[in-house]
Amino acid sequence: MDIEADVPSMSWEHVHGPARAVMYELLGSQDAALAQSLHDDGWNGQPLKPLGLTAPQFRGAPKKRGVYTTSPDGSVWLGSPVPQIAAVLVAALASRTEIVWGPARLKVRGFTVDVGVPVQDGPVELETATPAVVKHESRYLLPGDTHYLARLQHNLAHKADILGLPAPSGLRVLEAGPRRRFTVRGAPRIGAQVRVGLEADARFVEALRSWGLGLDTVQGFGWIR
Repeated sequence: MDIEADVPSMSWEHVHGPARAVMYELLGSQDAALAQSLHDDGWNGQPLKPLGLTAPQFRGAPKKRGVYTTSPDGSVWLGSPVPQIAAVLVAALASRTEIVWGPARLKVRGFTVDVGVPVQDGPVELETATPAVVKHESRYLLPGDTHYLARLQHNLAHKADILGLPAPSGLRVLEAGPRRRFTVRGAPRIGAQVRVGLEADARFVEALRSWGLGLDTVQGFGWIR
């Protein structure tokens, strides 16, 4: 979705904070029952929600200390690996001229449906555009921490199970960005952008590209670049 913000900057708490509400509002505008079911129960008998999106991203935005600056050239990516859900998102976006993102209004200048490049089974590299969030018990983990790979692999296997696809194997972190901390609904989210390698069924790779890596994908984390 191509967007333009009506404010020159946003506070950091409003970068990822409104994402979940935006996603459910879009879904609910076209299918209230589906949105409520996903919110309350998840999908396919599991609490995970097969939804992903990014926070608004702005090309050419000037850097300014203490705030997240915008520009007229922005975008938000949204997706779902479940065709039924993805179709509702497309219908919702087709009817919108703006999106309310916290205190900002994002003018919708247009949107396209990205089908993606077909992939084959086997080794693949995936890079996130937003920080991937991984937790062990109550602690947020960063690449290199004990349990990081195990917990990320567990999340991937859980997603594959919900979609009825084989779990990937051979997960490894190839590159990691700096630690990033965001406040979401008054609580911290800590993670880092990563580039990972894994071996996976091509259908699962396509699913991840419209869902994301790690936790809180409906809050705008872990979107695949």
